[in-house]
Amino acid sequence: MDFQLTEEQEMIQATARDFARSEIVPVAAAHDESGEFPLDTIRKMGELGLMGIEVPDEYGGAGLDTIGYVLAMIEISAADAAHGTIMSVNNSLFCNGILKYGSEEQKQKYVREIATGEQIGAYALTEPQSGSDASRMRSRAVLSDDGSHYVINARKSWITSGPVARYMVLFAATDPDAGGRGITAFLVDSEREGLSLGKTEPKMGIRASATCEVELNDYRCPVEDRLGKEGEGFKIAMSVLDAGRIGIAAQAVGIAQAAYEASLEYARDRKAFGKEIGSFQMIQAKIADMKCRLEAARLLTLRAAWTKMQASQTGARFTAEGSMAKLVASEAAMWIAYQAVQIHGGMGYSKEMPVERYFRDAKITEIYEGTSEIQRMVIARSETGLR
Repeated sequence: MDFQLTEEQEMIQATARDFARSEIVPVAAAHDESGEFPLDTIRKMGELGLMGIEVPDEYGGAGLDTIGYVLAMIEISAADAAHGTIMSVNNSLFCNGILKYGSEEQKQKYVREIATGEQIGAYALTEPQSGSDASRMRSRAVLSDDGSHYVINARKSWITSGPVARYMVLFAATDPDAGGRGITAFLVDSEREGLSLGKTEPKMGIRASATCEVELNDYRCPVEDRLGKEGEGFKIAMSVLDAGRIGIAAQAVGIAQAAYEASLEYARDRKAFGKEIGSFQMIQAKIADMKCRLEAARLLTLRAAWTKMQASQTGARFTAEGSMAKLVASEAAMWIAYQAVQIHGGMGYSKEMPVERYFRDAKITEIYEGTSEIQRMVIARSETGLR
């Protein structure tokens, strides 16, 4: 096994780290407090190629690989998980699906503006009554009599970047009786008539990443904006989530890394009973366990990224690897952030220190793009072959 990073991978990691520390860290707390979408820094991230890392040059992206994407996601998320969320949706959920299943015209029309950060993308799968059970969605798309467009009526919830997104990958049933096999994917434009935004969610964490409901009422979607074939939507959705879970695993590693580094610094500087608290055995035990869980999560995430890169050549699936990385990394982030608050004591409960934000941000990584319970189900099914 070769653990050596390539020159390009080291470059994107360093670029993301430098940008995160100079541009994101100084504004992260303010954006978390206000909930304001960080459009200025997102635009700059687009200029650096961070909003389309795996997107080929001809579509406005950086043309790098999945490991490079993971390394950059870790650095951005260590500075602020909300920025990492926005970056993840653009890269994993929006661009990835269109690059894999879209036509050349769709790639030119929809991917370029998102990859360069000129516009924001979103992924509209979840509905109020169907989160994990996406095959039971109530959204409907009906082909017009002349075959020129679909009429879509839908209500989607928990749409990350929904309030600011220009384009969305949206899923609706074209054959409701067929269950998962009757779902189709569409590319929708938020500026077209028939699409409206609902309430913005008042979230506990990742507060600067705007999230809202999206409603489509007799929205007319040109047939050329269908993504893939009719009935392929569920397959597309699950394929995109396979990749998306690697991005969320990287986000979780970034949060865990930030919480660990803050704890390490505090343990070295804070004194009690006449000595640094890092010299106390109970604090040392926490630091050791935090480090082990952090590095285990990092390695599983990099392994999942490597597996995805191999799968792009062989056509194999990387579902289990992505689920394992997300499960372990998200639970490590939550545990490490909890320990960070404990190590900081009363200051860990104060907004004057960033660890309380890491604690709030970590929780979402165990929920979105498949809860920890769903990841365990996916992994177990992969191992047993039973459903």
